[in-house]
Amino acid sequence: MTGRLAGKVALISGAARGQGRSHAIRMAQEGADILAFDVCRQLDTVQYPLASSEDLKETQRLVETLGRRILTAEIDVRDADTMAQFVDTGVAEFGRLDIICANAAFTCFVPNTWSITEQEWDEMIGVNLTGVWKTVKAAIPAMIEAGHGGCIAITSSSAGTKGMVNLAHYVSAKHGVVGLMRTLANELAPHMIRVNTLHPTGVNTKLINNDHVRGFLETHPEWDANMANALPVDMVEPEDISNAIVWLASEEGRYVTGVSLPVDAGFAGR
Repeated sequence: MTGRLAGKVALISGAARGQGRSHAIRMAQEGADILAFDVCRQLDTVQYPLASSEDLKETQRLVETLGRRILTAEIDVRDADTMAQFVDTGVAEFGRLDIICANAAFTCFVPNTWSITEQEWDEMIGVNLTGVWKTVKAAIPAMIEAGHGGCIAITSSSAGTKGMVNLAHYVSAKHGVVGLMRTLANELAPHMIRVNTLHPTGVNTKLINNDHVRGFLETHPEWDANMANALPVDMVEPEDISNAIVWLASEEGRYVTGVSLPVDAGFAGR
C-alpha cells in the first residue's frame, strides 16, 4: 500500500540513523516530504557513539532517492530557538506540517538510581523528556495554523511502562513523555491533532547494538529476563516502529489518540 501520506509533511527528530532514519524512509515511501534533524555530535554523558553529519546526509540521500523532498539540519533538541527556526524554514518551503515524530533519545545503564550523577540525570531528562516538549512546542503552532489536523507520535519505550533497574533516569524520561502525550491529546483534540506514544521493546539499532549496552548485559546476566519478549524474537526492526507510525499518521488511524501503543513482541505482557 502506497500513497497513504501523500501531500503531507513530517518533522522527525533523531533522524540521522536508526528509528529516525527508518521513519523518514518509510513515510517518504508513502508520499510524505520530510524535515529531518539530529544532533550529529557526541554528548558528554552518552557512553556510545552518536550519529554523525555523514549519517544525516545518508538519510537525506535515501529520501531523495525515493523522489521526495527533504530538509535537514544539525540541531540539539534542547536548543528550542534553533529548532523553532528550522520548523519555520521548513513550513515556508514545504507549505505545511502534518506529522511530528519526536524520536530523538539515548540510553545509558547505571549501577543504581542513587549513583546517577547530576550531569547524567540532567542530560538524560534534557534530551529524552524536555527535548520532546521543546520539539512539539516548536512545531504545534504551525500544525494548528495549517488547519489540516495532524498526528504527533512520541517515541517512549517499554521502559515507559514499568520500572527497570539500572535505568532510572531513562525510565523516568520515558514515563514522563506519556504524561505529556495524554495532556497534549486532550489539548489538541479540538484541532483534530492526534497524539500518541509508541512503546517498542529492544529495537535493532545503535541505541542497543553498541559496546556500552553489550558490555553491561555481559556482566549482568540477570538482565536476560528483563530483555525477554513473549514472541520468540530478540529484537524488533526499526521498520516495525515506522509501520506503526505510518498507520497512526494515515487515515486508518484518524480516530486514534491518547494511546500508549506497544510494538514490543509481547514484552509488556510478560
